[in-house]
Amino acid sequence: MRSIEWKDGDIVVIDQTVLPGRLDYLTLRLTDEVAEAIRSLRVRGAPALGIAGAMGVAQAAVRPHTSSAKTVLERAEQAGTQLAATRPTAVNLAWGIRRVLAKGHAIPPTAGALRIAQAMVDEALAIQAEDEEACTAMAKLALEFFEPKGVVLTHCNTGFLCTGGNGTALGAIRLAHDEGLGIVVVATETRPLLQGARLTAWELGHLGIPHALVVDGAAPGLIARKEVSLVIVGADRVAANGDVANKVGTYPLALAASAAGIPFVVVAPTSTVDLSVPDGRAIPVEERDASEVTSILGARAAPAGTQAINPAFDVTPASLITAIVTEKGVARPPFAPALRDLGNGSRRAAARTASVKPKPARSVRSKPARSPKAVSKKQARSVKTVSRRPPKRVKAVSKKKSPAKQKSTPRRVKAAKRARRR
Repeated sequence: MRSIEWKDGDIVVIDQTVLPGRLDYLTLRLTDEVAEAIRSLRVRGAPALGIAGAMGVAQAAVRPHTSSAKTVLERAEQAGTQLAATRPTAVNLAWGIRRVLAKGHAIPPTAGALRIAQAMVDEALAIQAEDEEACTAMAKLALEFFEPKGVVLTHCNTGFLCTGGNGTALGAIRLAHDEGLGIVVVATETRPLLQGARLTAWELGHLGIPHALVVDGAAPGLIARKEVSLVIVGADRVAANGDVANKVGTYPLALAASAAGIPFVVVAPTSTVDLSVPDGRAIPVEERDASEVTSILGARAAPAGTQAINPAFDVTPASLITAIVTEKGVARPPFAPALRDLGNGSRRAAARTASVKPKPARSVRSKPARSPKAVSKKQARSVKTVSRRPPKRVKAVSKKKSPAKQKSTPRRVKAAKRARRR
């Protein structure tokens, strides 16, 4: 199952606004429809937005058919401009659009409209395939941060719904579960649109991973009481210095993890790293409609006329982050040289890349499909080790012994314990 798929010129997506109540597929045939799906969060998550933007541009190039190479490129440029304006924070969206447009402009006009348009479609599909491979590689590299039988806290939704593969942070959680580590997941509800409660809990349930839901405001307290062994999240944009923009509510989790001496790990592909942005202050933060705060899933919760502040993201300083896991390697402080090496595809970073075999493209159903099958728990086995040597100029973070590791922890999350017994 994929959250987004190219099907004969149509873009077929899972409508994430109706989950978990229904699993519906939408067929997008026009640029306006793609833009609306992105803006309304029917399609969401940084990697998935990159794929959607790329496919949206490719779709404009092939439809309607024309014999004019100039027309193909003009339509693609117009679609790119429209789609890029829908959500400014997630850098993957603009990245996917630029990459497909660059592919089209790289083909000589004399090659003809059909060849140019097909090259743009091929590039969009390549972006999706590469993201699937990246998810697998990141999950392998992130395993080093998981403790056997640990309690892992995550925020928002970072699974297959928001990527071209198994997910970023949630993809790593899935692999840790499959490797028999016996983890329990605590998912924040993720106000105001409840991506954690609606989407992450839905994915975890179908994967058979023990989990519990927690109110956003309660999560830092769990961390402070050492009831969590790892905080792992995704990212919408990573600045050159390692500052990370992610779903609003991430920053308080990082503060709590830092104070408690608990690892705070970001999992994101290199397409989310924006070396053109020096630090988090230069990242544009999307401000969404106040009604998302004054209402809960469409039902009014605040008195009429109440004003609301609704930033979709916050920025976590690099100083609070333990590591940034990408498909090319694990970056550790100081992040600037580490991210630069990964972005440049240096040999040192490439040596740390997990080997991934591309999977054949899967067909998508335009009709409502069955929910994903629960993954059976595998027998506990040794986790395959991944080379953890940081790039030459990256200093490894000193491993501090947290009080939680020095003594037993009988006060584990009660909800998590109940989830494991179930």
